[in-house]
Amino acid sequence: MPSLLRLLSPRPVPKIGGLQRDAIPFVLSDGRRIDVLRVRDPRAKRLRLTVGERGARLTLPMRASLVSGERFLHEHRDWLTVQMARTADDVAPLVRGESAALPLRGLRVPLLWAEGRFARVVRDEAGITLQLPPRAGDVAMVRALRDFYEAEARADIAAWLPKYLAGLPRAPSRIRLRVLSSQWGSLAPDGTLTLDLSLVLGQPAAFEYVLVHELCHLIHADHSPRFWREVEARFPAWKDQRDYFHAEGRRLKAGLHAMLG
Repeated sequence: MPSLLRLLSPRPVPKIGGLQRDAIPFVLSDGRRIDVLRVRDPRAKRLRLTVGERGARLTLPMRASLVSGERFLHEHRDWLTVQMARTADDVAPLVRGESAALPLRGLRVPLLWAEGRFARVVRDEAGITLQLPPRAGDVAMVRALRDFYEAEARADIAAWLPKYLAGLPRAPSRIRLRVLSSQWGSLAPDGTLTLDLSLVLGQPAAFEYVLVHELCHLIHADHSPRFWREVEARFPAWKDQRDYFHAEGRRLKAGLHAMLG
């Protein structure tokens, strides 16, 4: 049996990109025990506590002491408890055969289960049916779900893109859908436009806004006033969608992470 000291000691995580990381155990106000990812970041200017699709993260500047970080974490225990509870209520991994609802375009669509010759997802008036062979494992289920969401996202992009291309200096060289950690989209120097797959889980207007935002970077690569005028001209309600992401963004990313890992 592992010793109590070993269970409570921070678990080191390899350095990534110059960051120093370790996982520290923490007890929330409601008694739940979680691991908080502690990151010492040379770019950080202040202590920061965030909650994302992968859990809680405590960021420390290089000169901050571990004691100050622990004090900061304890001072925000109640806030962290509320944030973690919201994630637990909204996000749960799929269990084969159990009743569930899948998020899609801001709605919760009933999920049905069925046997099939190969893993695939079929959508009809009754809901979304996940067909799996009897011996199919979680990998096949996740692949089918991802293929389904990507197909749905590409259908939305195909419907929106033509009306915005006319006013651009050029079209994107290609469009990719990825599971992004923090960003919603990006535009590479070669014209590759990358969008977060979780966008298709939320309301369509928010997804369309991100597409427009990244397309406008084909005109202005920065976020200057000129850039925002281009966004405003094409999508006047962009501020409403930005507010939507502030309120719902973490839940969308956490939901996709729970389903796809």
